[in-house]
Amino acid sequence: MKSQLSPNKKHRLRRPEWLKIALKTNEEFQQVNHLVSRLSLHTVCQEARCPNIYECWGQGTATFMILGDVCTRRCGFCSVTKGKPGPPDQEEPESIAEAVEKLNLDYAVLTSVDRDDLLDRGAGHFARTIRAINERVPSCKIEVLIPDFNGMRELLEIVLRAHPEVLAHNVETVKHLYRRVRPVAVYGQSLKILEESVRYREETSTRMSIKSGIMVGLGETMDQILETLKDIAYTGCDIMTIGQYLSPKKRALPVERFYTPAEFAFLRKEGLKYGFKHVESGPLVRSSYHAKHQEEKLRD
Repeated sequence: MKSQLSPNKKHRLRRPEWLKIALKTNEEFQQVNHLVSRLSLHTVCQEARCPNIYECWGQGTATFMILGDVCTRRCGFCSVTKGKPGPPDQEEPESIAEAVEKLNLDYAVLTSVDRDDLLDRGAGHFARTIRAINERVPSCKIEVLIPDFNGMRELLEIVLRAHPEVLAHNVETVKHLYRRVRPVAVYGQSLKILEESVRYREETSTRMSIKSGIMVGLGETMDQILETLKDIAYTGCDIMTIGQYLSPKKRALPVERFYTPAEFAFLRKEGLKYGFKHVESGPLVRSSYHAKHQEEKLRD
């Protein structure tokens, strides 16, 4: 099933009905918004212009983005500011822990921009934030969505030794599109992050879940999607998310195609055949969407 539009098509496709989003700024949404602003925190919900922000914040949850809001890479699908970041905020781990406590969260998601400017690529900051939450809210489960750390296992292990309940790393797109979509990243390197995480779990006998995700609608074919799902499943990854790419700004890569709910249902079915324990597949699915529910499904 090939895309019917060329990669250089300039006009933007109109969103179909199943991608219309209701804006509901209820009391819980306002509470999260106020606390994030007061503590000078960043959330991927805001920075990535996530379509689920009203639903998730309305339920009193958020995905915190640590290590600032300026990324050292220039991925074509992302709306986060690119450039030279400032030094990490050393008080941020405690601020995140305070927010988790005040929001009464029992499940927190941490992600970050890429920090290729740092010797440890930000791995130590991830670990400190995990530990700060564990000390302040020991009952809270933690999911981390990490960058590739340039494929260095020693940096990955810094995060793994802090014992998050879920280790997530997104492959993002099919191998064929990496040069255009993720020009600095390497497809095989992302698979290696997942493989090494699974190996660490086996070596240490931990109960940590491994998770990944991709976007569709960037010009890939259905066969390429299925091949990517097979590659990710082969690493031993437990949870897979598949969502529709939505161009976050004019200069971002355009949407080449909108997949139907029926096609997402097909991808979920195929993913389960490949061995994933849980597949979240739908037009508005993002990595941290229903994250708590995904983890709980593995424990049932």
